[in-house]
Amino acid sequence: MLETPIAKALASQLRGNLLTRDDPDYDESRAIFNGMFDRRPSMIAQCTGTADVIACVNFAREHGFPLSVKGGGHGVAGKALCDDGLVIDLAPMNGVLVDPEHKTAQVQGGATLGVLDHETQKFGLAVPAGMVSTTGVAGLTLGGGVGHLQRRFGLTADNLIAAHVVTADGSLVRASESDNQDLFWALRGGGGNFGVVTSFEFKLHEVGPEILTARIVHPFDDAREVIQFFRDFMATAPREVGCLCGIIRISPKPPFPEEHHGKLAVALRAMDSRREATEENTPLRELASFGNPILSAVTPMQYTALQTASDAAFPKGSRNYWKAHYLSSLPDEAIDTLLENTGTLPGEFTSFNFETMDGVISEVDQSATAFPHRNAKFNLGIYGAWADESRDGEVIAWVRQLHKAMEPFSTGGAYVNALQGDAGDEFKQAYGDNFERLREIKQRYDPQGLFDAHQRIRVA
Repeated sequence: MLETPIAKALASQLRGNLLTRDDPDYDESRAIFNGMFDRRPSMIAQCTGTADVIACVNFAREHGFPLSVKGGGHGVAGKALCDDGLVIDLAPMNGVLVDPEHKTAQVQGGATLGVLDHETQKFGLAVPAGMVSTTGVAGLTLGGGVGHLQRRFGLTADNLIAAHVVTADGSLVRASESDNQDLFWALRGGGGNFGVVTSFEFKLHEVGPEILTARIVHPFDDAREVIQFFRDFMATAPREVGCLCGIIRISPKPPFPEEHHGKLAVALRAMDSRREATEENTPLRELASFGNPILSAVTPMQYTALQTASDAAFPKGSRNYWKAHYLSSLPDEAIDTLLENTGTLPGEFTSFNFETMDGVISEVDQSATAFPHRNAKFNLGIYGAWADESRDGEVIAWVRQLHKAMEPFSTGGAYVNALQGDAGDEFKQAYGDNFERLREIKQRYDPQGLFDAHQRIRVA
């Protein structure tokens, strides 16, 4: 319902819908992954193309409106929304165009990983991208992008060929190795600081449609030995093998025996991306045969099924508070510290994972892209997630305590996409030696801070 002159003025420039607070679709449109945030923008522009995005950027700049950009709406810090401002909602711009001959894909800024995988897997191709299918391609890529295939093919950002960006002055520019190289450098890990990316071009790799996977669950009492074995196994595993190791609460349903329902456990989710891998000929067999697991299975799986396997653990609308550390190693002392501070997992969906890095990631110089954490061996993600607002204090305190306890083993860096954005200089620390260069590029492309809602990098 466009009752104000300012809303009517913007709506007249758009092909997509412009929603205001009285619109019946307003609440659905402003719903995002993290239910902790209930921000109420004045207007939400459901952009259908680049022209709509340009109109919104110009409008926000000229009228002094706070501005935020919503791709998949999956960012844990909730920065897809802003109070009393304008939201550029890219959800209608979710097209994916695959070129199987040249092994590239053109991806619009509102696409999710599920859409991307659906299109690329039709040709047995994939972008190394994420582990939850509802994640937005844009936010994932701009923060670096970790996923199951990262040891073999690098981060999502490492596979970015080019991007089209609407900058703060309303210009549409192309960023690549040959065009606006400074902006291209910044987009690969520097977050949503520099403009609105309306489309990405990615390099694709031959993966799937079927892939060999392992799902293994051990009793929590065996956690120390299992994590040690995971660490040692991944130190020599071929880069085609990826593995997550974390603490979960066992689901009260099959295939788990009833006596384990609701109890803590150590879970490993691994994959062997080689097309020649078989159930009899894969390093995953060694992983699956260790110890006395509650559940251990090495089976072929559709790659798209692997990419959706964690969706239920990250439901939209749950309350989320996350922290992260990069670790250069995983000594026994770190494992002991972790377990000493993990007597419980408060919250229905709370977990933490070790994600294995190295491989191709470590072969890129830390100054080659904005993402600087090339020497990390593991990413420790601490994911507090729950439903009841009354538990906010309890879960947040637990996440902070575990994060603090693990600080002595951290590189000092953290994965930007797993940061809540509520603690001092954590974003500056996340970029390390690349921070000052990012500030210079921010000054060049967004000197007035139009895109500061994403609170990654601030200029003076």
